[in-house]
Amino acid sequence: MQGSRFAFGPFVLDPGAGTLLRNDDPVAIGHRGVKLLAALVERPGEILGKAELMDAAWPGISVEEGNLTVQIAQLRKLLGPAADGGEWISTVPRVGYRFTGAINQLGGVRRKPLPLPDKPSIAVLPFVNISNDLEQESFADGLTEDLITDLSRMPGLFVIARNSAFAYKGKSRDVREIAEELGVRYLLQGSARRVAGQVRINAQLVDAASGDHLWAERFDSSLEDIFAVQDEVTGKIVEALLGRLRAPPSLNRPKNLEAYDLCVRARRLMDDSPQAAREAHLMLTRAISLDPDYAEPYRWLAINHWMGEVHSSGPTEPARKIALQLARKAVVIDPNDAGCRWILAYLLAYERSFAEADAEFAKAIELDANEADTFAALSDIVVLAGRVGEGLEHIAKAFRLNPFPASWYYLTLGQAQYAAGQYEAAVKTLRRDETYRTSSRRFLAASLAQLGRLDEARAEAELFLVANPHFSTRHWAATEPFRDARTLEHFVDGYRKAGLPE
Repeated sequence: MQGSRFAFGPFVLDPGAGTLLRNDDPVAIGHRGVKLLAALVERPGEILGKAELMDAAWPGISVEEGNLTVQIAQLRKLLGPAADGGEWISTVPRVGYRFTGAINQLGGVRRKPLPLPDKPSIAVLPFVNISNDLEQESFADGLTEDLITDLSRMPGLFVIARNSAFAYKGKSRDVREIAEELGVRYLLQGSARRVAGQVRINAQLVDAASGDHLWAERFDSSLEDIFAVQDEVTGKIVEALLGRLRAPPSLNRPKNLEAYDLCVRARRLMDDSPQAAREAHLMLTRAISLDPDYAEPYRWLAINHWMGEVHSSGPTEPARKIALQLARKAVVIDPNDAGCRWILAYLLAYERSFAEADAEFAKAIELDANEADTFAALSDIVVLAGRVGEGLEHIAKAFRLNPFPASWYYLTLGQAQYAAGQYEAAVKTLRRDETYRTSSRRFLAASLAQLGRLDEARAEAELFLVANPHFSTRHWAATEPFRDARTLEHFVDGYRKAGLPE
C-alpha cells in the first residue's frame, strides 16, 4: 500500500519512504525537501502557489515565506542543472514555482510479503453497506469490528487488528495481494443491510492462497438478534478453520442498540484531535446513560478522559482519578474483555500501581493474544521500566498484528528505539507522516540531539513547544511511569541536549 515513485533524469524520488536517489545513490535531502519536491513533481508543468507549497512542507504551521525560498534554493543545489543546462524548478515571479522536468511515474514499491504465522491466520475486511441509507455505514463497520474482536479471542487463530483491516475499506484489491500485505492466509468478506428492524448479512470465507471459497452463507434476522447472528458467523468461521468450536468466555453485550451505535461511532474518534475527543465524550456519556450495564463505553470514556488531558499537557489529578474509576468499572462489568483489561493496566501503571498493572496486562493477553493494542501499550510501560529489549519485542508483535496501525504505535516504537540507542531508526520512525507533528516530536528532538544534529533537534523542540507550551522536563519525568533510573536519565539527557525546558 505504498504510493508512487517519481523518476526524472538520474533521480528517483520515493515520497513514502522519504528518499531521493541519484543513480541509485542516496541524496542527503531533508524532510521538508522531500515534501516540497514531492508536491512539485506530482504536478509537473503546473504552477504551484507559495501558500500551497508552504502548506505541503509545513502543514498546520505558520511560517515566513523566506523559509520556502531557502528550501527551494537548497533543492536546486542538490539537484544541480538539468540535462539541458536549465533548472529543474523554475520561479514564477510573485506567484510560486513550477517543476519543468519530464516525470516518469513508477509503481509503488510493494511491501515485502509478511511470513504466515504457524496457526490459521485471517483478516476480516470491512463489510459493505448495501442499504440505500448511508447512516447504516457505521452499522456495517461495527459488525466488522465485532467479528474481528470475536475471532481474535479464539484460541488457535491469528487475527489482524481493526486498523489494518479498515485500511482496505472502499478499495478494490486482489485477495492474494491483500493477504500478502497483511501476512494471512484467509480473508472474510461480506455485506450488511439493515432496514426497518431487519438485518441481512452475507459472508464468505476465502482461502487467499488458492482463491477458493471455503464457506459462504446468508443470515436474515431481526435487529434484536444481531449479536446472536454475530456469534453464529464467528462459530462457523472457526469451525471452517479449526474443525471444532471452542468458545471463549462470553462478552458483555449491549442491551440498547442506540448505545451500541454510539460506541461504534466513538471508537474512531479516540486517536484524533481534541475536538474529536470532545465529540466522543458526548457520545460515550450518552451511551452509558442509555445502557449503564454495557462495559464498552466505560473503557473508551476512561481513555478519553486520560487522552483529553494529554492533548493539553498531561492528565491532571482529577482526570486521572475519573479515568481510573471508569476503567475499573468497565472490568467489573465485563472481566472477559481484553480491551477493558489493558486500558485499566495502562492507567494503573501511571498511578505507580505496577504489580496490579502487570497482572492486568497478563490477564488481557490471556483473554486475547491477538489484541495488538495490548502489546503496544505494554511496550510503552516496560520500556520505562528499563526492559527495553522486551519493549521492542512487544511493539514488533503489535505491528505484526496491526501492520497499518494508529499513529500512536509509531510514537511507542520511536520511544523504544530511542531507549535502545537506535537513534537513526528512531528519527526515521518519528518523521513518518502518521506520527510527525504529534507529541512524539519530543522523542524526535532527543534522538537528533543524541546524533549531534543539534540545529535540527532544537528546531523540532521549538515546534513541539508550539503545541505544548507548558511542557517541562521535570514535570514529564515526575509523571511518566519510570521504574528505572538509568532509562529516565537517558531521556532527560536527550531533552536537555535538544533544548527542551527544564
